Amino acid sequence: MARPKPSTVGNLAISQVPLGDPQQAAAYVAALTGELAVLVRRHHLDTLGYLLDMVRLEAEETVQRGPVARRDIPK
Repeated sequence: MARPKPSTVGNLAISQVPLGDPQQAAAYVAALTGELAVLVRRHHLDTLGYLLDMVRLEAEETVQRGPVARRDIPK
């Protein structure tokens, strides 16, 4: 299992980022964008809140669909 990589903003550690499993990554993105949407709406940044909600919804749908088949990207 891949070890999480710490995510930082400046000197402030904010979380552990899951690097291995696409489902974990999507769940992390859903949680993080949900929190960010709340934050930006508190500051009346409604368009950013809307966009973050769209990202959250897409990430939640990815988690609900289940494991994603890994695709090889042509070089």
